[in-house]
Amino acid sequence: MAAAGPTRSRIGALCRQLLLTLSILSFACDACKQVILHVPSKLDAEKFVGRVNLEECFKSANIIHSSDPDFQILEDGSVYTTNAVLLSSETRSFTILLFNTDSQEEKEISVLLEKETQVQKRRHSKEKVLRRAKRRWAPIPCSMMENSLGPFPLFLQQVQSDVAQNYTIYYSIKGPGVDQEPLNLFYVERDTGNLYCTQRVDREQYESFELTAFATTPDGYTPEYPLPLIIKVEDENDNAPIFTETTYTFMILESCKVGSIVGQVSATDKDEPDTMHTRLRYSILEQLPSSPTLFSMHPTTGVITTLSSQLDRELIDKYQLKIKVQDMDGQYFGLHTTATCIINIGDVNDNLPTFTRTSYEASVEENTIDVEILRVTVEDKDLINTPNWRANYTILKGNENGNFKIATDPRTNEGVLCVVKPLNYEETQKVTLQIGVVNEAPYSRETSSRSAMSTATVTVNVKNQDEGPECNPPVQTVRIKENAPAGTRSSGYKAYDSDTKSSTGIRYRKISDPKGWVTINEDSGIITVFRSLDREAEAIPSGVYNVTVLASDQNGRTCTGTLGIILEDVNDNGPYIPKQTVVICKPTMSSAEIVAVDPDEPINGPPFDFSFRSSDSEVRKMWRLMKINDTAASLSYQNDPPFGSYVVPIQVTDRLGFSAVTSLNVVICNCITENDCTFRTSGRTGNGEVKLGTWAILAILLGIALLFCILFTLVCGTSVINKQPKELPDDLAQQNLIVSNTEAPGDDKVYSTNGFTTQAVGASGQGICGTVGSGVKNGGQETIEMVKGHQTLDSCRGVGHHHTLDSCRGGHVEVDNCRYTYSEWHSFTQPRLGDKVHQCNQDDSHKHAQDYVLTYNYEGKGSSAGSVGCCSERQDEDGLEFLDHLEPKFRTLAEACIKR
Repeated sequence: MAAAGPTRSRIGALCRQLLLTLSILSFACDACKQVILHVPSKLDAEKFVGRVNLEECFKSANIIHSSDPDFQILEDGSVYTTNAVLLSSETRSFTILLFNTDSQEEKEISVLLEKETQVQKRRHSKEKVLRRAKRRWAPIPCSMMENSLGPFPLFLQQVQSDVAQNYTIYYSIKGPGVDQEPLNLFYVERDTGNLYCTQRVDREQYESFELTAFATTPDGYTPEYPLPLIIKVEDENDNAPIFTETTYTFMILESCKVGSIVGQVSATDKDEPDTMHTRLRYSILEQLPSSPTLFSMHPTTGVITTLSSQLDRELIDKYQLKIKVQDMDGQYFGLHTTATCIINIGDVNDNLPTFTRTSYEASVEENTIDVEILRVTVEDKDLINTPNWRANYTILKGNENGNFKIATDPRTNEGVLCVVKPLNYEETQKVTLQIGVVNEAPYSRETSSRSAMSTATVTVNVKNQDEGPECNPPVQTVRIKENAPAGTRSSGYKAYDSDTKSSTGIRYRKISDPKGWVTINEDSGIITVFRSLDREAEAIPSGVYNVTVLASDQNGRTCTGTLGIILEDVNDNGPYIPKQTVVICKPTMSSAEIVAVDPDEPINGPPFDFSFRSSDSEVRKMWRLMKINDTAASLSYQNDPPFGSYVVPIQVTDRLGFSAVTSLNVVICNCITENDCTFRTSGRTGNGEVKLGTWAILAILLGIALLFCILFTLVCGTSVINKQPKELPDDLAQQNLIVSNTEAPGDDKVYSTNGFTTQAVGASGQGICGTVGSGVKNGGQETIEMVKGHQTLDSCRGVGHHHTLDSCRGGHVEVDNCRYTYSEWHSFTQPRLGDKVHQCNQDDSHKHAQDYVLTYNYEGKGSSAGSVGCCSERQDEDGLEFLDHLEPKFRTLAEACIKR
């Protein structure tokens, strides 16, 4: 065939070395088929072996791999050798692996290589002869007209191979129109190669058909490659152009320039592009209203433009065009279609608003505000409810005092004239206003500012009104010296009748007098000092005391004014030092700065003179003053005083000789900054005094409360039915703290004695100092005894009986200095005291009484004052000396714990 070339020669040379026989066997599992290839016993490197149809097994494989490194497989299934291969046996096999990385799916193809037989070699020889023959495989370019009238089947062309000159060749075709949609549209005669069409074809549906022609021998051999055969369908002008819209709508502003673009229309044609069948022409067939002609259309682009600048919306606001599009470049025999185009004329502000009248008249009563007095109307031909129509009114003249305001009513477009500031008939009886109006949108035509605004005149007549008193000015002032004696009179507030300008008949009274310092005369408004005036009072800002006054006439009409009493300053305050505690850090500074202030005005204030009182000779020896400026001085120590706190009286005198003494508390401290001395313990001052911080004092108070709780618990727990007190030996009473409480005759209530039964504490046999003895029920009185000694309590307890310690004193009791351990005391007393406290502080309803003893929590470690626990636990022999420094109210507790 004529389509064969160098490529066919190379493949033919390869085919002379092998014969390919393909058979596909079905396998289970992942091995989808087996391929058998017949090859020579010797294969050179990079030689074509055969082709395997991979898509029949796995269409979506993206990785192809051979299990034998001597063979490689291409994407089209071609098998090539990578090295020279010599088949030593009759067969050789390998596997082709197909894998998809997206779906992780894998398939296998088994390839079996077999040596050629003699029959296969003879067939190869025949093929060599066929391939040596000169052949022609050249199809004639083929086309057909769409919508052809036949007759059918319609001959198109003949396909022929020159191999047919010597051998029998069968022809066949495949592709769209044969075995694909549309089916059976084309066929070819097997023996002659004549190609026919069976029915008419529409180019707009099928532009061309790409067929494939085949030439084969009767025994199935294919001497030629498949021949691509393209059948083109020639276009016929069978489709008229169609506008993209049946009705176009555009908008163009009135008074626009000539050549302004209105819009663009477009059409489509299904016929073949770039031919006369699709070359379109646009035109305007008709305009409504028809006269004058205002629009034109570009024939090839479909752009509509204006021909005149006289478009006036106020005359005609819409035009309608009938337009046409025609193919064949607008020739008379071309197909055409029409459509409608509506052009709306947009409004511009080409008409000024004008007042319906040139002058208006209105009236208003004096002293009235926020009242509408007049409405004015305008005419405007522009589009209603647009910025070109809406009016903006303004007052051009006559409103210099701001008494009037004009606004636009959004519903009616009227101008509403209002009074916003009261008018006074006595001052003005008539007001003449000039008002103007423009649109919200600027005027589109070029004019001067005066001609672009319509104006009108408004005359406003002011009506007289019977007015009340007038408080003018609203704030009046008088001057009075502070500390003026009671009864001092001064001119007060004055109001006037607005008509007569007289104060006759006007009465006054106070509305506000914060400190009640003055009284006001009801008839004249004169004020009288009632109490001494103090300029330096807190409620007197800037030395002005304000009194609110109400003035009223005989008809009850009122006005309100403010009388500001300016208090003239008197030098009645001496200068003083606000900061009365001064800290001098001795290591870093030798002096401190003190600043004085004077509440009086500056004329009665600085410069100040700082000095010590003349009688304080000791102070003068230790301290020295040095003036820094008019209001400050430097205080420094002399003769190296010890750390501590000192009281230094300093006298400060103002410029007029008025003085005051301020006692400064000067602290000389061993510190770096003042905060170090303020917030650390007092030991840093070195004066030997003991100063406790807030938390230390709180801890001591909590400890005292805890001790009182224990005593209160013992008192409550010793109450028994027997009220007779138990007699104690004289010598024992001097060593024991006896707590007793006699209750009123009670009922037969039995108290549990478990909480007070004596027990042995610890294994050492050491006695407990102040241990609570057993509870004895005797005549309604219960006695609690605290005994100190070395005899163990367990030896004094009988089975089923309770004994007091004195009944067990037959043996020698050795008295010591009350040594005991806190843990023993706590373990013995805590469960018993808790139970007694709980019982003592319940009322009849078993709820906590109001005087219930609260439990104090642990306050933590690190307090600079220490803990009150040190009072209860002393492990050293002589650790109770701190009790000698307690205050008198703690003496009783101290005597209870130590022997004097």
